[in-house]
Amino acid sequence: MSAEMQALEQVRAAVLRGDRNGAARIAVAGLAEHPESLELRRALAGIHRQTGREAEAEKLLRDVLSCRADDAAAAFTLAEILIEAGRAAAAADALGACFAHAAYDAELAIRAIELLDEAGRKRAAAGIAETALAAHPADARLHAYAGMLEVQLGEFARAREHYEYALAHDARAWEWNAPHGLSSAQRYTDATHPDFVLFRDGLARTDLSEKARASLLFAAGKAYDDIGDYAQAAGFYRKANALAHGQTAWSRKNWRRAVESRLSSKPFAQRLDAADFVPVFIVGMPRSGTTLVAELLARYTSVRNRGELPWLAKLARLPVLAGNPSRTVLERCSAIYAARLRQDDAGEARFFIDKQPLNFRYVDLIMALWPNARIVHCRRGARDTALSLWSQSFLEDVQGYAYDFGDIAVVMRDCERLMTHWRERYPQAIRELRYEELVAQPETQIAALAEWIGVPADSAPRANVAQEAIGTASLWQARQPVYTRSIGRWRQYAPYVSELEKFGAE
Repeated sequence: MSAEMQALEQVRAAVLRGDRNGAARIAVAGLAEHPESLELRRALAGIHRQTGREAEAEKLLRDVLSCRADDAAAAFTLAEILIEAGRAAAAADALGACFAHAAYDAELAIRAIELLDEAGRKRAAAGIAETALAAHPADARLHAYAGMLEVQLGEFARAREHYEYALAHDARAWEWNAPHGLSSAQRYTDATHPDFVLFRDGLARTDLSEKARASLLFAAGKAYDDIGDYAQAAGFYRKANALAHGQTAWSRKNWRRAVESRLSSKPFAQRLDAADFVPVFIVGMPRSGTTLVAELLARYTSVRNRGELPWLAKLARLPVLAGNPSRTVLERCSAIYAARLRQDDAGEARFFIDKQPLNFRYVDLIMALWPNARIVHCRRGARDTALSLWSQSFLEDVQGYAYDFGDIAVVMRDCERLMTHWRERYPQAIRELRYEELVAQPETQIAALAEWIGVPADSAPRANVAQEAIGTASLWQARQPVYTRSIGRWRQYAPYVSELEKFGAE
């Protein structure tokens, strides 16, 4: 065994003993004797990462990649470090450069795609998917991933090609939500479209899981809704919701307990100083126009839309925030969130949007962390909102209430209760925006909203701004010119979905 390998074995043994400091000393000594060793650099970088010395780990990994640009192990570790620090653009660059230098196997490409997708770097993930497909053109999984990313990026024709290939070449594509991806990528005009046959053939299959069947039923419902056959659409939606409701882990009891806890909580005793940027939270019931508001605001040059971030909900669940957290704890939580919100591609932007609608649960935490935050409460007619929720297939368990009208009603009432409560406590930080008024006068409504948020007058909206990825159910609608045809849509379903009556008059 060479001296270099002996040093590596000693490093591994020390790590297994839990002696990270000793492992670091051995690795440093080994590098002094073998300065060309990429393996020792990688090992030392891993130790530094585990001990909170991320900057030193980053330098070592970049050294490795400067010598071996296709070192996947170094590239992935570097990307993970950068993402954790809120530097997702740099992470995308690191992985993109690595994959540009070698034709990796499909499994490794999918790992990179999933990492960048979760970090919100959809375009970079799509680039790696296309690079991998050039090397593995027959891999149906890669086609399915490429379709999933391109439909979010608005590349609907290309997404369709990938989904069709996956469905034609791998039966598992039915389980990968490929049919739902197809239905999301367009608006159907008549029942002669081949997707209608595809959906019927899929529903005749006996090998689909209940999850895949529910997704396919939602896709069929959307197709029939597009062509105005609301009776057929309602039938598909009802079957889809019955299946999805049986699988969700969402609990009305747990939801109500959490809401009552927020309503009874005392204001945070500590509040941080105003940040040097303005967080903008767009909240309200999902399907109430939150995506549209975010997309229109993001046309201002000083505004960045970061989509639906999971971080506020994750912070709110931390035990250290229970009771009366210290200023130090609040500062740490604020820094964690701010890194993900601002990221490393902000340029001169000063306003950053988090459009996770269900953040209405945490307005007290928002105001403790960022007293200068602005909260936009989106509202829409209750029946239209309920129908829109009931006709969507959601991936996250937090949206599990959407499959039952009784659960939808509970969440709607609690949203109103919480927002009324927060508005009484923080009246200057909250502004209401009605969906019906927004689509009727989008330019006027968004200009007034931008002025209230504090967007400077010289940060004029861009007419032809390149849209970012949209990962919500509004990915098709939000890319179309603003329209009003969704107002009163519930009336078309009233003869077939009697539950809509319980949501009261508009």
